[in-house]
Amino acid sequence: TLENPKYELIIEAQDMAGLDVGLTGTATATIMIDDKNDHSPKFTKKEFQATVEEGVVGVIVNLTVEDKDDPTTGAWRAAYTIINGNPGQSFEIHTNPQTNEGMLSVVKPLDYEISAFHTLLIKVENEDPLVPDVSYGPSSTATVHITVLDVNEGPVFYPDPMMVTRQENISVGSVLLTVNATDPDSLQHQTIRYSVYKDPAGWLNINPINGTVDTTAVLDRESPFVHNSVYTALFLAIDSGNPPATGTGTLQIILEDVNDNAPFIYPTVAEVCDDAKNLSVVILGASDKDLHPNTDPFKFEIHKQGVPDKVWKVSKINNTHALVSLLQNLNKANYHLPIMVTDSGKPPMTNVTDLRVQVCSCKNSKVDCNAAWAPHPSVPSVLLLSLLSLACK
Repeated sequence: TLENPKYELIIEAQDMAGLDVGLTGTATATIMIDDKNDHSPKFTKKEFQATVEEGVVGVIVNLTVEDKDDPTTGAWRAAYTIINGNPGQSFEIHTNPQTNEGMLSVVKPLDYEISAFHTLLIKVENEDPLVPDVSYGPSSTATVHITVLDVNEGPVFYPDPMMVTRQENISVGSVLLTVNATDPDSLQHQTIRYSVYKDPAGWLNINPINGTVDTTAVLDRESPFVHNSVYTALFLAIDSGNPPATGTGTLQIILEDVNDNAPFIYPTVAEVCDDAKNLSVVILGASDKDLHPNTDPFKFEIHKQGVPDKVWKVSKINNTHALVSLLQNLNKANYHLPIMVTDSGKPPMTNVTDLRVQVCSCKNSKVDCNAAWAPHPSVPSVLLLSLLSLACK
């Protein structure tokens, strides 16, 4: 109760039994008073009120206490505990180290539709134990009444994400599914409308009333908007509240492969010497955007139309590669060899690609593939020129 917790005493000592003719000496004795925890903390009122919107977290009320002990000690510092009314652990309370107040917080968003009111019983104690003859009384507990305010919440899609599996290339207008979103505001009578939020390829449409999703274009598994055979789109569900609230749902379309891509070869240009002893020209590879079993093993062939017999040969190396070789040396020129490659799909798809072979002069370690040499004519070209010559005659 002192302003300064100490006493200062002046002590006097006299010799000669205190006779007036004796000598006197004085000294000062300072007595410091250490505080003991002999005052329990007491709430400034028995009941506190708090209001919080559903879905919001954070501090909702500060609980105030009084304590007559030394503010610099554990005999004054308060420790708060929620002893009743918090079964879902939605609330926490911590001590403000500067004011010693109890900061009551919402840590898990509250739901108005589940409970619009909460009542908590809070106890306050000191960090240090009380002295034996002092105890915590009724004033060391307080009740907090919490009112939850209703907020217009966005509709919720179920399930989320939504998943469907379809073959690519299904016809335009095919129904994929009907989405389902519900409004958490069960005490309000609201309607829900649907719309497309993100549809990267522009393939989908949704009925705003009943949520039926159908296609507006051909689905393509090989599209750059599809990742690992999955196309992802987002939809909105908007309620009729004021202001309206919005929920977002994800649709994942797993696209099954259809053999709709022909294979292609690489490379498409090769060089060979006109006097080469090794008549191998190039190793061709083939690739296909589709998935197994609509890809390899590939079949490599020479498209016979327009190619002289007994000049070129294609030999299989493995499921994806083949060797193009010559059966005889050719004169220096550019030759166009149509290569036909076929995949293993059912039905299979075939692609014909011109392989441009440059027959070059290779002398003294110098390769000369002068482009001034005219392309070597194909057999049909020779026949056509002969027929024109005969016709002119």
